[in-house]
Amino acid sequence: MRAPAFWYTRQAGWQATLLRPLEVLWRFGAARRQARGAAQRVSIPVICVGNLTVGGTGKSPTVIALVAELQALGLQPHILSRGYGGVEQGPLQVTDGMTAAQVGDEPVMLSAFAPVWVSRDRVAGAQAAAAAGADAVILDDGYQDPKLAKDLSILVVDTATGFGNGRLLPAGPLREPIESGLSRADLVLALGPAAVPDVGAVPVVTGQIVPLATGMPWAGLRVIAFAGIGRPEKVFATLRGLGVDLISSHGFGDHEPYSDAVLQRLLHEAQTANARLVTTEKDAARLPEWFRPHVMPLPVRLQFTQRAALDAALATLIR
Repeated sequence: MRAPAFWYTRQAGWQATLLRPLEVLWRFGAARRQARGAAQRVSIPVICVGNLTVGGTGKSPTVIALVAELQALGLQPHILSRGYGGVEQGPLQVTDGMTAAQVGDEPVMLSAFAPVWVSRDRVAGAQAAAAAGADAVILDDGYQDPKLAKDLSILVVDTATGFGNGRLLPAGPLREPIESGLSRADLVLALGPAAVPDVGAVPVVTGQIVPLATGMPWAGLRVIAFAGIGRPEKVFATLRGLGVDLISSHGFGDHEPYSDAVLQRLLHEAQTANARLVTTEKDAARLPEWFRPHVMPLPVRLQFTQRAALDAALATLIR
């Protein structure tokens, strides 16, 4: 599903007003969920990377960056994901040859950086990771799941969109009220060049999502781009910033599977225009084998610009 434009307008508009009754129901459900019994702890630290809005804020690059940080500190972190888009219930460790249809696109992509566990039951998944030798678990999403206790909760915010129109689903992009979400955050990671939204007294870390330097000569390259993430336009803007000749761009819904018919149309368009097909690493993880030689992923990474609060939090966590 693509996010509707009225989610990110200053004034919510008539659409949000019309959806107010459903928003009230969502608010009630979110509050009831958080009021459930005490969270269960596991034997190793759990670092949660989450957000308050649906759609892409930069959680996956954050997880990759945290893996590198913990590995540099001598730890062996494992990643825990619900496996959105996959059919496996878990707990199951992602291994070579598993597909996005089985375990989800993000776990397949992230498995290149650290061991990844897929589990609909996050407590069971964290326990499985600990039993397999993990020194810490990085929870990819799960911020709104009250069952698993978190030792460090990092709330990722895209400064370009902030908290949208401030309304809850489906009237806006929020999964829960801003106040309740911030009350459980240990850190806010603000990504992007825009001003950091008001997050009260929560310590703030800042950073940018930047293309990974691979030596690829992007400038002047004729490109047809496609992406099925929370905000596909971010990918297209990144490519323009690299100086590509962007012939056309195609946005799809977040985690949306690609049919052979869609991929054949993209391939035909690229061949006709004498252009390269480019997509994200996450999209590449859910492409069929026959199509992968025809597409070039655009790798991006998180680059911290203000990280003192993160260093302090990690030092406290592992001492």
